[in-house]
Order: sequence, then structure tokens, then C-alpha cells
Amino acid sequence: MNRGIEKVYADTSVYGGIGDEGFRAASEKFFNAVRSGRFQLVMSEIIRREISIAPDYVRRLLDEMIPMASPVAVITEEALNLRDRYIESGVVSRKWTDDALHVAVATINECSMIVSWNFRHIVHYRKMELYNAVNVLAGYHHISIHSPLEIMTDEDATEEI
Repeated sequence: MNRGIEKVYADTSVYGGIGDEGFRAASEKFFNAVRSGRFQLVMSEIIRREISIAPDYVRRLLDEMIPMASPVAVITEEALNLRDRYIESGVVSRKWTDDALHVAVATINECSMIVSWNFRHIVHYRKMELYNAVNVLAGYHHISIHSPLEIMTDEDATEEI
């Protein structure tokens, strides 16, 4: 069964991953998969804001990806409310509201998954369960949360990462 192209939200860390030796190969493979049409990229205003202070090579990647993610998801009242529910439920503290907002925007925009290198506040086995518990209680769908390494196909996995 072909479910069509998956909508995937890549948070800021995946863009920044291209400048990190440990994350570069998997981040590049992810963006190559977007370029080839394997994933429909969703990005938000928050990514644009966070990357505005990033190194030039990260800003260039963002500029390249914007047309593939068009339109850029706006931060709606609905997303802010879901973010606040994550915080009120103790998924993350107020200090990490942007991390919660990434997950909320991905959820509100009906992404099947969010990819991130943020192992503390997003790609963390306890946090994933909590984000999804809040989603279900609030009437939203379950969202898969993975690092770019985890979404490689068998074919991708045979290449050296």
C-alpha cells in the first residue's frame, strides 16, 4: 500500500547537523531524500528565526529548502495552545518552549514524523511518550519522533554513514 509522500518536520538541529562531524552524513542523507521527493518537508517560522543567527552554510541550506517546504507553517494560536499543554503536562519546562513548539507545529500540520538531533527534549524515549499522550488527550494524532539516522531505509543503511 502506497501511503504517499510522508510529511516530515525537521527541527533546527537537523539543519545545523550538516556542520557537525557526528551528524553531517545522516543530515545530508535526510535533505537528499527531501530533494528527491521521498519526504514532503514541513518547516516553520521558528526554524527560520533560529537559523537566522546560524553560520552561513546553514542559512544557505535553509534558503534551498524553503521552496520545497512551501508554504512555511505559521505559528498559530492552536500550535501555541498545544505547546502550552506540553509544558503544563511537564513534558518540558518553560525554558524549552521552542522545543515544545517544534513538536506542536509538526503535530498541528499533520506531519507523520518529526526528525531532530535534540536527544534531551525531543528524541528521548520518555519525552516521545509524553508528547504523544498529550496529543491523544488533546484530540491530535500520534507523531513519530526520530533522529535522521533512524529513518534511513535498508538501502540507505548499507551505505557508510
